[in-house]
Amino acid sequence: MIEHVIDQWHRYMKGELPGGLDQLLDDDVVFYSPIVFTPQRGKAVTSLYLQAAAVALPGDPDSGDTAAKASSGEGGGGFHYTKKVLDGDTAVLEFETTIDGKYVNGVDIIRCNDAGRIVEFRVMIRPLQAVNAVHQQMAATLEKMQPSS
Repeated sequence: MIEHVIDQWHRYMKGELPGGLDQLLDDDVVFYSPIVFTPQRGKAVTSLYLQAAAVALPGDPDSGDTAAKASSGEGGGGFHYTKKVLDGDTAVLEFETTIDGKYVNGVDIIRCNDAGRIVEFRVMIRPLQAVNAVHQQMAATLEKMQPSS
């Protein structure tokens, strides 16, 4: 089942999944952020974090077409997956990008249920400068995503 889920995830990343995250995420999904101490529970908050990450982590603008690189595994500064390991209900997808000239390397650890929905999404990032850069980008992006009062 994880193979199908990861295929769907890549389609989502390319903007080709009609149902988007709503189709991919289980209602009770748990998101583990490299920035936030506590696990984030539920589809709504997980969707918010994943959408913010898509905006905050595309990589430096001079890196070219991020979606194409993500799907092809090509290098460059834009977000792209470099490796994947699939086993049972779990996938580990290694990624790279750059933010403000800082190299970001990390993994998405994705676990699914028998219905083909993501029940756990865990992100780990290195090195420390990258964690700090991602924290700043995510904070700014989440603030922009908040409804105006």
